[in-house]
Amino acid sequence: MLALHIEDLPEKEKLKMEVEQLRKEVTLQRQQVSKCSEEIKNYIEERSGEDPLVKGIPEDKNPFKEKGSCIIS
Repeated sequence: MLALHIEDLPEKEKLKMEVEQLRKEVTLQRQQVSKCSEEIKNYIEERSGEDPLVKGIPEDKNPFKEKGSCIIS
């Protein structure tokens, strides 16, 4: 599959793509960053007890724990 490089397109095609993108963006519902960031913070804090990156993975459920050790004598 050939890669599409915007720089290689004629100016008319670039403008068509830009107008198409703007039409998509105009229909998006926008929210204030201050409101969204508060919601994200609350979401993270509510679920932090279940998060394995915060809490850790129990040894019996950890698929990456070492099965044994190697001893060279």
